[in-house]
Amino acid sequence: MRLRVAMGWPVMLADGPVLLRPYRRSDAAAWSEVRRANQAWLAPWESMPVGNWADLNSPAAFRYVYRDLRQSARRGEGMPFAVCLVEEGRERLVGHLNLGNIVRRAFCSAYVGYWVDSRVAGRGIMPTALALVVDYAFGPGGLHRIEVNIRPENGPSRRVVEKLGFREEAYHPRYMHIDGAWRDHIGYAMTSEEIVPEGGLLARWHRLRALAT
Repeated sequence: MRLRVAMGWPVMLADGPVLLRPYRRSDAAAWSEVRRANQAWLAPWESMPVGNWADLNSPAAFRYVYRDLRQSARRGEGMPFAVCLVEEGRERLVGHLNLGNIVRRAFCSAYVGYWVDSRVAGRGIMPTALALVVDYAFGPGGLHRIEVNIRPENGPSRRVVEKLGFREEAYHPRYMHIDGAWRDHIGYAMTSEEIVPEGGLLARWHRLRALAT
């Protein structure tokens, strides 16, 4: 099968201390530490194989995660980002954001999934990361629509998209098998026309944060 790189990929995106970049093989230890430290924070919301959390999120397991994400990007189906925080010149991996299930032609749409280290949650890192990716997707990425599907009980994740002004447009009963059962999800979406007049989603986010201070 002929592989093709996703339009506009790979790329690094940054705003203030928030840096998004492609994963590296050398991220294994940092990725594993964050994932293992956040089991209680992440496990209820993720579709994971049956098994021990520590084993599924070990440095060895990262090799398979890295391979799958890289192949998805090479097929043009995804844009996976390591979300990093840069402070005092040091880069720290604190999360993940993937623009996946990319469909081109008449649809030009993708889904977004993300998680962030609970130890830095509430600092605006994930809304900034999502705004950066949406602006890039609607520009060089050549997409028109971004969707995010979140369990109703996942308040922190819902607040990310609601802060940015994603439109709630659907309720999906028994949408995905997570944590031992088929779970309902709320569907949020945004199209490029909704943010172009505002100068992009990151510009909207900066204005909202300025008003809140």
